[in-house]
Amino acid sequence: MADNSIPSFQAADLVIQLLSSSTRETKADVSTFGSSFTDHMLTIEWSATEGWQAPLIKPFENLSLHPACSSLHYGIQLFEGLKAYRGDDNRLRIFRPMLNMQRMANSAKRACLPAFDQSELLECIRRLVEIEQDWVPHSNLASLYIRPTLISTEPSLGVKKPTRALLYVILSIARPYFSTEGKVISLWADPKYIRAWIGGTGDCKMGGNYGCSLLAQYEAVDHGCEQVLWLYGEDHKITEAGTMNIFLHWINEDGEEELSTPPLDGLILPGITRQSILDKTRKWDEFKVTERYLTMAQFCSALKQQRVKELFGSGTACMVCRVGHILYQGENLHIPNQDKSSLLTSRLTKELEDIQYGRTASDWTLLV
Repeated sequence: MADNSIPSFQAADLVIQLLSSSTRETKADVSTFGSSFTDHMLTIEWSATEGWQAPLIKPFENLSLHPACSSLHYGIQLFEGLKAYRGDDNRLRIFRPMLNMQRMANSAKRACLPAFDQSELLECIRRLVEIEQDWVPHSNLASLYIRPTLISTEPSLGVKKPTRALLYVILSIARPYFSTEGKVISLWADPKYIRAWIGGTGDCKMGGNYGCSLLAQYEAVDHGCEQVLWLYGEDHKITEAGTMNIFLHWINEDGEEELSTPPLDGLILPGITRQSILDKTRKWDEFKVTERYLTMAQFCSALKQQRVKELFGSGTACMVCRVGHILYQGENLHIPNQDKSSLLTSRLTKELEDIQYGRTASDWTLLV
């Protein structure tokens, strides 16, 4: 339902400018994540004096920005990531999009960027996906990645609250994010690099959170690992894995079967897949499900005592991804392989995919 208390654009005012059919791009069969984009994009401009302008769907094109634009100089920007899936019934579904809209609104508040009506933005996105529906692959191994972005277009130097902004949405064909899709990944854990800190923006989806991770990511590769396991504090709390939330399925210190993930304390991004896994497993009521701190000492102890069942990451791009080993303080910590049919990750993957592709009816999806 629209929030009339927020001065916002309205989906009813949407202007649509389409490419002629003769100039439309051929749907490329790409294998690289985020490298092939659809024919159209959504743009909505804002200024402090005039407020939000009418939303516009137009042909995909480059942006024109002032060289002093504060999103470039001071990182006043944010983004989201969600997906549309072509179901077995050929209908398109977007997975839990209102959670993305809520997270985007929270990030905008933290960045001093303008508020907007979440339902109105979602309807504009739905219309864009509807227009570009032919791009959504007929495949269970692919989807359409939706990237809403909000940037300051303030045309002056000086660290201050923006008086101009641009909200835009682009779409891209999404194939498996990791080259090891369906297998396991390795993590490099070194506390000298920190992804986020208390009071920072680790719980917001801002570009700066990702750009500052690149050096650590490439150092992980130099150590023979695919991703970074981000640690925090003197006790080496486990926070996230690469760009994913992280879960530990184990037998805890009290002998209970437990699924644990770090709490949303400001360090952790509130992932939509993370929330879906928590919602699913709590509904099953088959084992303890907690949001609590876990340290590397606890993990190492559990591993030595053979109490670890699985360690896995979750995110929109990869959904669920098992961890095979961790390089920590010069030691390779191998996580035992289990029969795939008995893995929690296999069950979660199937249940989530059944919802995304329409095999299971659910109010978690928005029909396009």
